[in-house]
Amino acid sequence: MTYQVALAFEDGITRFIKVGPRETVADASYKARINIPLDCRDGACGTCKSFCESGKFDGGDYIEEALTDDEAEKGFCLPCQMVPESDLVLQIPTTSDVAKTAATVFESTLTEIRRISETTYAFSLEVDKREELSFLPGQYVNIEVPGSGGQTRSYSFSSGPEVQTVSFLIRITDGGLMSTYMRDTAQVGDRLTFTGPMGSFFLREPKRQSLLLAGGTGLAPLLSILEKLVGMENPHPVHLIYGVNTDTDLVELDVLEAYTSRIAGFSFDTVVGDPNSAAEKKGYVTNHFEPQHLAEGDVDIYLCGPPPMVEGVRRHLDGEGIKPQNFYFEKFALAVVPEAAPAAEAAAPVAEAAEAPAAGYEIGEEHATFGAQFDARMALELAIVELTMGKLTDGQLGEFKVLAELAGKTLDGEKFVNAAEFTVTNDAFHEFLFTCVGNEHLLQAYTRLEVPALMAKVLRQEHWIDGAVDADHFAIVAAFEQQDIAAARAAIISHNEHAKATMAAASQEQS
Repeated sequence: MTYQVALAFEDGITRFIKVGPRETVADASYKARINIPLDCRDGACGTCKSFCESGKFDGGDYIEEALTDDEAEKGFCLPCQMVPESDLVLQIPTTSDVAKTAATVFESTLTEIRRISETTYAFSLEVDKREELSFLPGQYVNIEVPGSGGQTRSYSFSSGPEVQTVSFLIRITDGGLMSTYMRDTAQVGDRLTFTGPMGSFFLREPKRQSLLLAGGTGLAPLLSILEKLVGMENPHPVHLIYGVNTDTDLVELDVLEAYTSRIAGFSFDTVVGDPNSAAEKKGYVTNHFEPQHLAEGDVDIYLCGPPPMVEGVRRHLDGEGIKPQNFYFEKFALAVVPEAAPAAEAAAPVAEAAEAPAAGYEIGEEHATFGAQFDARMALELAIVELTMGKLTDGQLGEFKVLAELAGKTLDGEKFVNAAEFTVTNDAFHEFLFTCVGNEHLLQAYTRLEVPALMAKVLRQEHWIDGAVDADHFAIVAAFEQQDIAAARAAIISHNEHAKATMAAASQEQS
């Protein structure tokens, strides 16, 4: 018999969960990604003590110090021990978002403003408490425009994650909020506030050759990616195609040229949309794809540009019958359109955004195969390690361990006790770190993956599971407890192989 339990939090939020036969309320809540207060899980500490407003339940086993007989008679209970015997309403003594963290707000000082073309500025910020800012190459922040009453604009880092002073590119457009500030009033020494990092567009661990596509100031996140590649051992070729509307829009060519000697296997082309351009390559960026750039689909594509460019690339690939192993894209929408701009500009080869409002980014990714889906999950988790290592609270570490234990309960060595239950609890474990970052894009990137759906489809029956899967979960948790980033990365990579082996075996059984 399954019962519905209402969890009423102190901030007025009520969440509903389903609790199965012989299942505790705490276990069911964690499976539902609702992290109520919890510590010992043995009825010994009283951390989870709550009040039952209505319904019947078996209180389970606990000691007097955790819950007295007098408290039990009044209706208090321990969710870590209680098993419902009817629908319940529980008052949970905490707020509904207690386990979540928000994106961080940083204060900074404007240290440099450079006009690098007629249309583009570069600016740099010295960040207070720089050691607390961790970001992935390709991510962005929301910067509050001074004097705007709190309005923000979104800008991708053009600098790598390790540098002390962070940098950005901005296209200057008449009427643009940040454009007007940077062009007319900004002074070195100004104080700027920003929130972040944001976004799920970032460099994944290179496993094959890459094609980078930039439209206008969409070059910024790709510069950050290139700077990261400088310090990595990457045996695979990397080619960048940088498209702009006019010759005057081309910027940072000296930086790109320097990367050809700093990154083994890196090359780049520039493409100008203006038919009267002096550039060698003109028109659409897709006109200049070479067979070696696409490798018959065995390529990872990273594209940052306006929506017409993203859709144009997608149509071109479909027309050529090429499905890249991984296609990561970031669209930025126009925040301001100059009054003098022709109506046809939106259809220009690389018509770009002047400045993106806080909600102006659309980020996505596409993957060609079942294996690529699992590799994509691994890539996201490796990125989350970079952002969360050493930053989880004791409570969050405890919750992470609880989720590992719940997944383990559904396994018995190399056999499933309950494959359907494992799919749910395993998903909760993998999603947990994404809920701790405060970056909705990263959480959405995880939830959009088809891994849970693939597992639910394939693991419909109890059969073999790689016995290391359960141990992997605890190894990942242990690495976080010890703040050992190398151990966490190794455990995540190993776990990905064990998970794919399990899925492959299950798929063969069904074929």
